Amino acid sequence: MIISQTPYRVSFAGGGTDLPAFYRQEYGAVLSMAIDKHMYVTVSPRFEKTARVAYTKVEIAESVNDIQHELVREALKITGLGRHIEITTVGDVPAGTGMGSSSSLTVGLLQALYAYKGQIVSAKNVAEQACRIEIDILGKPIGKQDQYAAAFGNLNYIRFNPDDTVDVEPVPAPAETMKELSSRMMLLYTEQQRDADGILKRQSEGTKDRMPVLRAMRDLAQEMRVAITGANGLDEFSKLLHQGWELKRSLGFGISMERVDAWYEQARKLGAQGGKLLGAGGGGFLLLVAPKERHNLIRDALGNPRELTLDIDRRGGRVIFISDHQRLLHNQ
Repeated sequence: MIISQTPYRVSFAGGGTDLPAFYRQEYGAVLSMAIDKHMYVTVSPRFEKTARVAYTKVEIAESVNDIQHELVREALKITGLGRHIEITTVGDVPAGTGMGSSSSLTVGLLQALYAYKGQIVSAKNVAEQACRIEIDILGKPIGKQDQYAAAFGNLNYIRFNPDDTVDVEPVPAPAETMKELSSRMMLLYTEQQRDADGILKRQSEGTKDRMPVLRAMRDLAQEMRVAITGANGLDEFSKLLHQGWELKRSLGFGISMERVDAWYEQARKLGAQGGKLLGAGGGGFLLLVAPKERHNLIRDALGNPRELTLDIDRRGGRVIFISDHQRLLHNQ
């Protein structure tokens, strides 16, 4: 048996500039942090000449092409695996909540399947293949940031170039700054799950008309990267995060919601310095940055919503378990 563990991510700035509609005209960039909430994938041998896939439902398929779970199906095709195999997926956070779960799953699948074959694949190659599956093969209207954040881990400035190459640059923020950031962050569940594809499709189609705003969002990622490495890093970082909130809301596309806007305004009145609705928008988790002593006031004012603690995951996607049992002949 192989078990992979792949982090989800929090994106601070630049979302939308990782879409081809933007970065093929001029470079895009995001500031993104992998967090200590994970997707787990297990791969193990199966005696029967079928593939068994367990997630929110269970599939037993005679061939790879019969598998309904499209990410599993395409990952098996890319890695050349097929029957005599069992795959299970378990996530710390539900899908559709804005933390890149589908890309974390794709990265984790690839890492586990390659390990099952006895192969080591770099984070760069895994991220590229995950993008190929989600964007090129399945035609999802998403960007590239989630796959790279999941594969590389850490706090990164990720640049998307017009030639489709991607540069991942770790941000050298002091350890004490990152510890303080973790203590200030609140991750609140809005009780709304959404399919980001519709929002992202509208955003991609409307990119041409909103280039100035998207350009400002891209540049904000660089400003936040510089801020968090400085002496007064977190206060400036938080101010810029609020600027990003205003910029993203101005895009439209159904990104924000009245309830979330009300939460954010109330939190701001009680001391929150900045915040972000994670993912494409329309629900999911609301990230707030506020002094620790203001957290209880904010929680009470918002009705004590469900909340996740979070910290940075510096390692990125990885295989965490390999059993001693030999795999069966998986392609028979």
